[in-house]
Amino acid sequence: MRAASQCCALLAVLSLVFTACTKTTQSTGAQRNPWTIPGHLRVGMPEEPDDLNPMFAHTDATDQIDALIFAPVFRYDEHGEFVPELATEVPTYANGGISRDSKTITLHWRRGVRWSDGAPLTARDLRFTWRAVMNPRNATKTTFGWEDVASIDLPDDYTAIVRLKRPDADVLGIFGMGGSAYPPLPEHLLAKFPDINRADFNAHPISSGPWLLTAWRHGSGLEFAPNVRYWRGPPKLRALSIRVAPNPDTLVAELQTHEIDLVQNVSETARARLAAISGVTSVKHLIASWRRLMLDCAKPALADVRVRRAIAEAIDWDNMNATVYHGYNVRATSDIPPDSWAAPKIALYPHDVAAAQKVLDEAGWLRGPDGIRAKGGEPLALTISSTTAPGNEQAELLMQQELRAVGIALSIKNYPANVLFAQRGPLYGGTYDLEWSIETNAPDPDNQGSWSDAMIPPRGANTSFLRDRELTQLADAAKRTFERSKRKALYQREEERIHALVPAVFFYWENSVAAYNSDFRNFKPAEYISDFWNSWEWTI
Repeated sequence: MRAASQCCALLAVLSLVFTACTKTTQSTGAQRNPWTIPGHLRVGMPEEPDDLNPMFAHTDATDQIDALIFAPVFRYDEHGEFVPELATEVPTYANGGISRDSKTITLHWRRGVRWSDGAPLTARDLRFTWRAVMNPRNATKTTFGWEDVASIDLPDDYTAIVRLKRPDADVLGIFGMGGSAYPPLPEHLLAKFPDINRADFNAHPISSGPWLLTAWRHGSGLEFAPNVRYWRGPPKLRALSIRVAPNPDTLVAELQTHEIDLVQNVSETARARLAAISGVTSVKHLIASWRRLMLDCAKPALADVRVRRAIAEAIDWDNMNATVYHGYNVRATSDIPPDSWAAPKIALYPHDVAAAQKVLDEAGWLRGPDGIRAKGGEPLALTISSTTAPGNEQAELLMQQELRAVGIALSIKNYPANVLFAQRGPLYGGTYDLEWSIETNAPDPDNQGSWSDAMIPPRGANTSFLRDRELTQLADAAKRTFERSKRKALYQREEERIHALVPAVFFYWENSVAAYNSDFRNFKPAEYISDFWNSWEWTI
């Protein structure tokens, strides 16, 4: 969904703002850390995949593993830009890959690519995958994007002509990685089945990517060997091991005892320990996860934009960022990352208690003897919900205190994540008032699912329940062209509208920290989807 494409000067500034590298006991020259196993990288992860066929998997662990064993049509680089993989180029209007009416995409296939069993990997595998995704017999986790494809025609095995039902700029994402993107699956192995729900391939896949899965010890880890048939050539490493440890503190402990070489996302509570670990490099970088306060605009009190604006201005967001969240993350003004080509220019809501109180007075919410405002006999009493994860309640208590100061009573009711985000849970069921959580973006800036009135649950993820015709039209129009300049202008207008209507207050973009053996080279942590995007280049 989100990408980064800026001029060199801006990239230089952003690299200073969003990326920091700390090195401790860096090995130099021919020397190396005594615990390093040359050519063998050991990675710690908090979970294991729930499935290895991405059509059926729901975990981040699957996205990470699939980046190793499968070749998609396009990879994403560390900034979320497409890197041609099975296609030889990214289709554009300029190169003729996208028709002027935006309804036909032509993919030119790389020749000589083979599956790890030696069978040719061609555009036929892409067409088969589309048919498998849309096969009602298959329990595909989502057909989003794929359902916009009317047909895939093959003039030959190395050309795929994708015809769309209507223009959709986000459709290129289904040929990438993560979410509803699925890499080409092997037609020569799977076409014989009426469905592939229980195919042996799902747990024991052949490879099209740089690595072969050689062992999966459930609950413990996975082992990989180089795929000698990978089209780029085998990886530079001779072995790759994944060790699974659900406790994030355990991962840092194993990094400290040198049982592993890489932890992709060190928990905030453990980051202070990194400086004391010898031979470890840590890198801080922006990722496409953002925290926000969502408001249910369908609730009577919150249906008035003046009340929503008062909430946004009553809370001292800068203070919360500096205290509760230790100033670690980057303040947000929209749901498009600040380094995206589509990033809008939007101001932060000011912290202005006097203005918040004035607008509540104007809206008819007057203070009672207890200091809480009321209107028509109904008190201005709201509930905030989040997950029971550590740290959320501290932020909620601060909001409770600051909203009380302007006459809004706020109670706290938190839930386990599987309850809060359930299809019929408080968020999607619309039984909340305010909700405090994190969302994660794909590289394309398409956010229609979050703001269109056509995407109100259960049809989509517009959990603000805001119905605004102008916003719906802007979100849709931004999807109907592949021209970035036109899309950027539309997203600027869309985000200005969101800012004015206050269905949410965007709080921060998350900074992640990766920590790894200082002998590890060519690691380029990514803003989107997977840090494993260039694993064929890694050395240790």
